[in-house]
Amino acid sequence: MSEALSPTALETLFTGARTHNGWRDTAVSDETLREIYALMKWGPTSANCSPARIVFVRTPEGKEKLRPAISSGNLQKTLTAPVTAIVAWDSEFYERLPALFPHGDARSWFTSSPALAEETAFRNSSLQAAYLIVACRALGLDTGPLSGFDRQKVDEAFFTGTPLKSNLLVNIGYGDPQALYGRLPRLTFEEACGLA
Repeated sequence: MSEALSPTALETLFTGARTHNGWRDTAVSDETLREIYALMKWGPTSANCSPARIVFVRTPEGKEKLRPAISSGNLQKTLTAPVTAIVAWDSEFYERLPALFPHGDARSWFTSSPALAEETAFRNSSLQAAYLIVACRALGLDTGPLSGFDRQKVDEAFFTGTPLKSNLLVNIGYGDPQALYGRLPRLTFEEACGLA
């Protein structure tokens, strides 16, 4: 079994981490984005299907392309974030399964059931978005995940002619602590969990 993380590491990843709404004017390098992916790709997905595809929007032109799809409440924090990751799912993820899952014919599980393919891709890309957030935090970055956007507009702007469909957005950068809201409560174990 792996060794437990230190309290400081747990604070970085979970208890002290916050959803950021404001950003310091500090760029995130393309090399750092590669480091983020190099970490997050190791998170498990069912049958190693790895359906997430990410567009790291980091240029003024890219942000303008994204602008029409963002809800008014999310616009400013998205336009000022150094990077906005569009986490999408590949509706044809199963085409890569012969390489990603060579233990059997996993591709046929999904080619024979479009509903199962969609459910699997969406669920696992959501899981991979969580790995993205944890990888960012592990590398000293802050995040602001959001779902307040028009998926159809994002897909038309970034994924026309591809099998990709947007799932959620994650703003990435170095957060401005002055722009944080008060810490919101979470459900207790008793409110959220059961033992069977």
